[in-house]
Amino acid sequence: MKEEKVKKIVRESYGKIAKNGCSCCDSGSGKELDYTEEELKSVPEGANLSLGCGNPVALASIKKGETVLDLGSGGGLDCFLAAKKVGEKGKVIGVDMTPEMIDRARRNARKGGYRNVEFRLGEIENLPVADKTVDLLISNCVINLAPNKKRVFEEAFRVLKPGGRLMISDIVLLKKLPETIKKSKRAYVGCVSGATMKNEYLALLKDAGFQEVSIIEEAHFPAETIIAEAAAEGVGSSKTFIAEEIANSVASVKVCGVKPK
Repeated sequence: MKEEKVKKIVRESYGKIAKNGCSCCDSGSGKELDYTEEELKSVPEGANLSLGCGNPVALASIKKGETVLDLGSGGGLDCFLAAKKVGEKGKVIGVDMTPEMIDRARRNARKGGYRNVEFRLGEIENLPVADKTVDLLISNCVINLAPNKKRVFEEAFRVLKPGGRLMISDIVLLKKLPETIKKSKRAYVGCVSGATMKNEYLALLKDAGFQEVSIIEEAHFPAETIIAEAAAEGVGSSKTFIAEEIANSVASVKVCGVKPK
């Protein structure tokens, strides 16, 4: 699929999620398990849309007074958790390309009385953020949706201060997907068919200039529901075969890296 078509599909799908208040791409994997009950209770109702594949805030060692940028901020869950850690002198910026998500996140911010959080409409391939102004960049299960990941990581490098760091939760592939899944809109929106191979993902980060790039956690991503439904779009009775064929093809990873000083 061409880049603009992919973005249109993603924007429309996540716009519906923002309006309905629920995830249409949830794999049934229990994504909230990476968040504590206390964390989920501490944010405004409606901020958690079960769209992530990890909790990057928990591993990021956020310091008071820092500026944090969240790529694909959705309903604002990770932004609000980060806001508590940076304190009143810190700042959190959420960027999302879906107008409905930005509206929802802003409502949540007002509801929760967050004065150190702002949400900006924009694409993560062209961030509406100035050069060298961010201490920490986080993202939760979003970069896999971007058709131009090389550009995303170059933009991440641009906005980070020297010595700035990133902590990303995302989906990667351990082996290539069947063509049926790669062409599926359902699998793309469900964070599967837009994912890249793990070694390519890490190479893109290094090519953008990041150092100390490593995977600190990796787990099987149970996307069987999405895969089976996506397979049904094109191959009907073969969907069981397709699901079995790629059952161990998809992984959830937490990746860190540092911009050189």
